Amino acid sequence: MYKVKVYVTLRESVLDPQGGAVKRALHTMDYKEVEEVRIGKYMELLLKDTTDVEGRIDEMCSKLLANTVIEDYSYEIEEVVPS
Repeated sequence: MYKVKVYVTLRESVLDPQGGAVKRALHTMDYKEVEEVRIGKYMELLLKDTTDVEGRIDEMCSKLLANTVIEDYSYEIEEVVPS
């Protein structure tokens, strides 16, 4: 089995109003050192053994998990050893 951690973030060229709101709130709370906030998504998937894990994850991300027009994605794959 494989545990896959998927990270989806807005592309740098896309405005992030939610990140801007969090930044303003942090500044209001006197965390003035915060320069920028970008909001994203994190998902964990548990996959059965398959022959092409990376290919399947890329497919899932590009077809459903990320809007590739405005979002980028990355992932980490860990092999899970049954106990």
